[in-house]
Amino acid sequence: MRELQLIAEIERELRAGPPRHPRIARGPGDDAAVVRAGGPWAVTSVDSSVDGVHFRLGELAPHEIGHRALASALSDLGAMGARPGEAYLVVALPADFPPEDGLALVTGAAAVAERHDVALCGGDVSRSETLTLSVTVVGWADDPGRLLGRDGARPGDLVAVTGPLGGAGAGLALLEGRAEGVALEPDVRAELHRRYARPEPRLAAGAALAELGASALIDISDGIATDARHLALRSGVQIELQATSLPRDCGVDAVARALGARPEVFAATAGEDYELCVCVPAGTRAALEREWRARELGSLTWVGAVHAADASGPSLRFADVAGELSGWTH
Repeated sequence: MRELQLIAEIERELRAGPPRHPRIARGPGDDAAVVRAGGPWAVTSVDSSVDGVHFRLGELAPHEIGHRALASALSDLGAMGARPGEAYLVVALPADFPPEDGLALVTGAAAVAERHDVALCGGDVSRSETLTLSVTVVGWADDPGRLLGRDGARPGDLVAVTGPLGGAGAGLALLEGRAEGVALEPDVRAELHRRYARPEPRLAAGAALAELGASALIDISDGIATDARHLALRSGVQIELQATSLPRDCGVDAVARALGARPEVFAATAGEDYELCVCVPAGTRAALEREWRARELGSLTWVGAVHAADASGPSLRFADVAGELSGWTH
């Protein structure tokens, strides 16, 4: 299948789905997309997924690779509290990559887009020595002052995470055969695989946190041991976390022990869970918890606090782990 044939198949597949998003005037099929703005302020993020760096062919199905690429990009919008809008996908395929698998990459991304009310407006197809997916996502906001960044944490804030951690890292360890002999129920094993292969961006949770008065926010892509440090450095504060307070997916403890790691340390460092780490003024905790439960947004676990930086400068520390922890570094 040549480039034009594959593009035609992709366009046909996208048009076979639900009706075109109401904001799209012109989508796939023209030289550029034309969309109506979803708000006066655009929130844009660019992300890439590269074979051998962010995933490995043979470990994931093509539709999972596409799903993961778009989900990880949308997670950046969730980490700002923006309303999701549009997505643009560039797929660069090796010469011997099966065309039906190239189509599956896009359909996997399209399923994520539909589930989160994102308009997949087009992109490009090219050839590359390495399978690469590059995603641009655009979100919208009515007031840029309501968006959350990494620089708003203040002494006295509390720190929380939106869901369990370690599941993606455990799922990857199982895929790679690094946790052989671990006895897990089939449904637990399947859920750990899903956590790695098909994460869901926490868009509704991010928007709610922005609305309910959170002060700083980041998505947990590289492990909270790395991402919470970004919050501390950008905000000029010290963040202190309790590793044993980190919620963990079912099965993580068994996988971590098989790898010779403490489960709480594994959960802090494994990464790619795409949950959110949030700093919240202590006085708003009770009201936020009530609204969180009312909106049925899932779990919210308090795992630490923000303090003024000491003479050594902004930092992250774990009160119950000796030494410095670090997640994924690029």
